[in-house]
Amino acid sequence: MTITAGLDIGSTYSKAVIAVDGNEIIGKALAPTGFKLREIAHRVYDQALADAGISRDDISYVIATGEGRHQVDFKDLHVTDLTASARGACHLFPGTRTILDVGGQTMKASRVDSVAKVESFRLNDKCAAGTGAFLEKTARYMGYDTAEINVLMTTSKDPVPISGVCAVFAESEVINHLSLGTAPADIMQGAIESLTGRSVQLMKRVRAEPEYTLVGGILRFETMARSVSKVLDSEVNVPEGEMVQFVSALGCAILANRRLEKLSAEGEAATAGSSA
Repeated sequence: MTITAGLDIGSTYSKAVIAVDGNEIIGKALAPTGFKLREIAHRVYDQALADAGISRDDISYVIATGEGRHQVDFKDLHVTDLTASARGACHLFPGTRTILDVGGQTMKASRVDSVAKVESFRLNDKCAAGTGAFLEKTARYMGYDTAEINVLMTTSKDPVPISGVCAVFAESEVINHLSLGTAPADIMQGAIESLTGRSVQLMKRVRAEPEYTLVGGILRFETMARSVSKVLDSEVNVPEGEMVQFVSALGCAILANRRLEKLSAEGEAATAGSSA
């Protein structure tokens, strides 16, 4: 039995996953990233270990990803978030060929092959209007917190368009709609549909093909997946519950196990060669 760990130190949230033999998840943890990246890496790692009921001495290998991966001072290796999400998504949904990852500060689309190798990818423009941060900011502006977004959007009857290509201009549209008495639910649904449009355009740029797998914190909101599915006119895969936020961390834990297997095989080959 080999136990590995994967950490995803994202711009908004940090996640850790503990897995056995690169397959079974036995512990995980999530917390807001903040500004002290090394501290949050240690915190989510220890929380995941506690969730698994084991200690650091039980871990054979650690791989980190995310914007803060370079600040994880106890890692054995780091990989890009594209590599990590591809491995995690294809583990959960083996038929995956296109991945859309929508987080708090970034949006990424990638096309992968049958062995989870990234063939093409595109990132969003560096603007909050193309990320989950815009949704959360819109909700807060109208007096709602993030946890209320999903429930709020289920009551939308007539979504209004949010067409701004910049977060500042998009926010101005939100303010204008509020001044006209537009229902908050319709504004939120309009924001989701705007985000969906940007998502699908990004997917087209990588020549997206089914199966489509959607991951990232914004996919906690069920209406996002439904909107993307409708525009694509295709079914989409979405990890269940909170697992949608742990896909990259899981991918790291899986890659850590494979790395150990490769090192072991190389060691055995070297030993055999020296014996000969």
